[in-house]
Amino acid sequence: MWIGRFLIVGAAAHAAIFMVRDYDPTTRYNDILDHVLRHHDAIISHLNWACIFLGFHSFGLYIHNDTMSALGRPQDMFSDTAIQLQPVFAQWIQNTYALAPGATAPGATASISLTWGVTLLPIPLGTADFLVHHIHAFMIHVTVLILLKDVIFARSSRLIPDKANLGFHFPCDGPGRGAICQVSAWDHVFLGLFWMYNSISAVIFHFSWKMQSDVWGSVSDQGVVTHLTGGNFAQSSITINGWLRDFLWAQASQVIQSYGSSLSAYGLFFLGAHFVWAFSLMFLFSGRGYWQELIESIVWAHNKLKVAPATQPRALSIIQGRAVEVTHYLLGGIATTWAFFLARIIAVG
Repeated sequence: MWIGRFLIVGAAAHAAIFMVRDYDPTTRYNDILDHVLRHHDAIISHLNWACIFLGFHSFGLYIHNDTMSALGRPQDMFSDTAIQLQPVFAQWIQNTYALAPGATAPGATASISLTWGVTLLPIPLGTADFLVHHIHAFMIHVTVLILLKDVIFARSSRLIPDKANLGFHFPCDGPGRGAICQVSAWDHVFLGLFWMYNSISAVIFHFSWKMQSDVWGSVSDQGVVTHLTGGNFAQSSITINGWLRDFLWAQASQVIQSYGSSLSAYGLFFLGAHFVWAFSLMFLFSGRGYWQELIESIVWAHNKLKVAPATQPRALSIIQGRAVEVTHYLLGGIATTWAFFLARIIAVG
């Protein structure tokens, strides 16, 4: 999944490089790409509207549930026991699949063990699944929006008509000089990588909790299935607080308390990767000239004390800083998540 998403973002980056460096509008007149570029405003504005609609409604449902929960009004929440939002189409497909054995040859699907009977059971779907799948849809649409805008606005835009002459990336000159921040093709790749990471994180968090709640577990001799987290996904995942409390915090206990056990390596990875991830956030605050000014003030102090080095240090440019930031952010975040999942499943599996 991670490799596939990196390839998708990489494909968008290379498409943008092609548009800036190799695309010749005089030889590509009236072909399919030319038609797309002519309609780029309509394409992006429609996708932008879809993303805004998805974002406000999908996340708004969670905010509503958190608010009603805080006010002590569970009867007004979107849940399986109050205001239901059932995934009726997915349930219809599940029902069709469940009825399929009745149309097969007699005895072809006869249960030979409890495990066989359990594996044929459909995964229960409800309001919680409806909510989180729309969060997935929102995040995937935003990622597509950023990467598509990266490609079809790589050569020009209303703000910078001659963007193709500036190259794949160019520095941000701030609001005082045209406000050309976050508009280069590289800036779109940078932002697309963050949304790619966010969308995958939501998917693997959802998968992990859903499997532990409703799929993974043990089967008794009587055929009773006991799940790892006792089916708490449907009750807890309908609020943001539920995700923080009953998934992230509750299931982090294994990796946090791993010192002195066979899982201690995951605890060290968890700490170290958190540091790498947090280190990346420092580059978010690298305003125009900020680090260079800081370094020059330190050099001035060294010169004053006659302990100046022979070299003259230079701060990273904003373009370089963003490359360093997104690299640390992604590697730190992925390693942190990896340690969290493995410590949890090894401990309870």
